[in-house]
Amino acid sequence: MTTNTSRSASARWLKWLIILIVVLIVAGVVWRLLPGGKGTSAGGPGGPGGPGGPGGPGMKMMGGGTTLVHGGVATTADVPVYLNALGTVIPNASVTVTSRVDGQLEKVFFTEGQKVTAGQLLAQIDPRPYQATLNQYQGELSENKALLNSAELTLARYRKLYAQDSLARQDLDSQIATVGQYRGAVASDEAQIASAKLDLEYARITAPVSGRVGLRLVDPGNMVESSSSTGLVTITQMQPAAVTFSVPQSNIPVLVKALHNGKSLPATAFDQDNSTVLGSGEVKFISNQIDTSTGTVELKAIFPNQDESLYANQFVNLRLQTSMLKGATVIPRQALQLSNEGYFVFIINKDNTVTRQAVTAGPEVNDEQQAILKGVSPGDRVVTEGIDRLTNGSKVSVVDETQTKTAPEAK
Repeated sequence: MTTNTSRSASARWLKWLIILIVVLIVAGVVWRLLPGGKGTSAGGPGGPGGPGGPGGPGMKMMGGGTTLVHGGVATTADVPVYLNALGTVIPNASVTVTSRVDGQLEKVFFTEGQKVTAGQLLAQIDPRPYQATLNQYQGELSENKALLNSAELTLARYRKLYAQDSLARQDLDSQIATVGQYRGAVASDEAQIASAKLDLEYARITAPVSGRVGLRLVDPGNMVESSSSTGLVTITQMQPAAVTFSVPQSNIPVLVKALHNGKSLPATAFDQDNSTVLGSGEVKFISNQIDTSTGTVELKAIFPNQDESLYANQFVNLRLQTSMLKGATVIPRQALQLSNEGYFVFIINKDNTVTRQAVTAGPEVNDEQQAILKGVSPGDRVVTEGIDRLTNGSKVSVVDETQTKTAPEAK
């Protein structure tokens, strides 16, 4: 019994000893963090040069309540105004090549995916039936020409005899009609020959436009018919290429002002990630009506597409330049802030105090610059970093102050 009592007393004593040690450690930590403690001495966590003190990596305030900030200077630049839209690449021309005559497909003279030019031979239909028909019509023409020649000679004799009153008028009129009949037969033969030559020409299937051929739809040896809508191959003309896109109808006044006066608007096509430029072109065409279901109007941009980076039916992000802001005020984008009341910036005054200024934001210039339409003037100093620690009238010290780069003019 005595042994158990001793063990219980030792356990209680050890428990209280541990609690006392923990309390002493906590008290020491709190004491070091309080003002006037060792923690505020030079080199300590909160002292000058320490991680949390002025001059250290995490410094926020200087003596006298001055906040360290980074700043920039507002400048002026010509800023292009862009309109962004999602567009679809369409061929400038897309033609399904079909046979205009019936027959057996003898040869194919293109490879799938090949680039062809207008008039280039693509395929050959068996020409022998059409050559035979042409020969037949040419033979009939020769026969009817001979009959016509004979009838004309007879008519000439009849006219002399009739003039000598040696031939009845009825015989002369009958011969005149015979000559007319043979002349009509000759004209009909000539038309049939022209038609046969055309069929013979159609047996040679050529490219109607320049472009790139797709996959072959019919193999040599198969019979093809002029009534078939399947075709032999499809040619898409992607140089130039077109991009169709729609914009809200509120943009119509600006667009019509330019496009209906024979002008064009610069356009740039980007990939789906909006990171890679696929081509530069211009917008010249606008639809003559608004889509009432969406409230948008459709436009078409034309791109030279020399490197064929634009592909048929490809979705692209289109950036259309609608105008140019001359001499716009430009600030670093980091300086522009958004609150429930709208956009604002902190302007650094001459006495190094700051004023919170509401602004009207304009278009983005690039990843580093922002145009301001109202609220900031060229030459104003604005805070770019350290804004979250500022209030209206705060005293600041600018660590560095750099002017924004001049915005590049649109080409």
